[in-house]
This record gives sequence, structure tokens and C-alpha cells, in this order.
Amino acid sequence: MGELQTLSVMGLPLHAGNHYEDWLLLRYQQGLGTHVVTLNAEMAMQADQNPPLKAVLQQADLAIPDGAGIVLYFRVKGKRVERCPGIELAEALLQKLQPDQPVFFLGAAPGTADQAAQKWQMKKPDLAIAGIQNGYFSTQELPALENRLQQLQPAVILVALGVPRQEFWIAERRSLCPHAIWIGVGGSFDIWAGTKERAPAWFCNNHLEWLYRLYQEPWRWRRMLALPQFAFRALTYSG
Repeated sequence: MGELQTLSVMGLPLHAGNHYEDWLLLRYQQGLGTHVVTLNAEMAMQADQNPPLKAVLQQADLAIPDGAGIVLYFRVKGKRVERCPGIELAEALLQKLQPDQPVFFLGAAPGTADQAAQKWQMKKPDLAIAGIQNGYFSTQELPALENRLQQLQPAVILVALGVPRQEFWIAERRSLCPHAIWIGVGGSFDIWAGTKERAPAWFCNNHLEWLYRLYQEPWRWRRMLALPQFAFRALTYSG
């Protein structure tokens, strides 16, 4: 595990390195809580228009280069940054968890988190699952969920509520489990559960995962406009 290099893109921190899961586990062993952000072009563009979101991202303990746009931006700047998709970081972390380091699955549609947790239990029988909660809880149910997290004190809390909701949710509640590793994992539960497919390796290796997602979900085309917008905004950003 090498040292993490702190970079900046559009006023947001980016931590370049490798084996992030080892860094996270070391922090956990030291009693330090961590908010992990999986930074991509769409998130950066949202933060540019949403000061509260930008403040949350700036305060994150670890921001990994999730998106191809982020990696290509630094390549243009002459810096080599290896992409680390959030789902891959989460998988690497889960694989290294010890039986006394339980994980909580929070988010996604009813049944999806359960299926994702079940698939992981099959893949890693000694994985300790502290709890499971879908993302369709009401305001009235929120206090009970918060109390549950506070009582359980999981080592890892995977939050699949989508951007920016998951980032705000973690920032507002991380004090409930101050030593935990909190990660916003977006649609990872859907992929683990088998309700969606991740792009084939060729697309991922050539920074074209966004194209495969567009093929799967054509309605996302407006959101994909964030990529060229990010390229222009990031390269001309000042302040």
C-alpha cells in the first residue's frame, strides 16, 4: 500500500493511489471513521452547481477516481491516475473484512439489498452482515433506522441511495457510527443482485463504461452530457 497523493479537480479533492481498501482498514483499526466518495464527472458537475454538495465532497476523508472523465482530465494535465470504480473498491474491501468486522447494506429497491447481501454471503461465507435496509424508508421510519445503526456499530456501511442523496445522508449521519467506513456505492447493489449488468471488461478497460450504461439505459442520455461539460469546465476552472 503506497502513500495517497492528494490532487484537486474543480475545487474537489482527489486521492490518487492504490489498494485503497488496505488504507481504509488501517484507519478502521486506528479507530478513525472514513467517508469515501467515488468521484466522477457527473458528481463533479453537480457539485459545481450545488454548494452544499461541494462542501460535503470537500470534507470527505477519501475521494477515489471512479470515473473515466476524472482519469482523462489528469492525463491531459500530465498526471497518471489509475481509475478505481467504487464497486471494485467495495468488493476489495468486503473480501478483506474479518468476521468481527460486520457490514451493513443500506439502499436500493426493496429486495435488492437482500439479494446483494445473499450473493456476498455465498461468495464469502465468513462475511458478517450486521443488517440490511432498502432505500425506500419513510421519514417516520428514519429514527428507528438511525437507532439501529447506532446500536449495531458496523465496521462498513454501504449506502446505495444515488448521488447526491447518499453523500448528504452519510455526511449527516456518520456521527452515529464514528469509527465506520461509510461508502456511497450508487448502483452496486443492483449489479451484485443481478438485476443489472456491469459493462464487459473491454468497455471498462478503455474508459467506455459510460457508453455501455447508455446502451442499457438510453434515458440516461441527458445525464451523460455531464462528460463533455465536465471536460470544458474542468480545463477552464479557476477558483
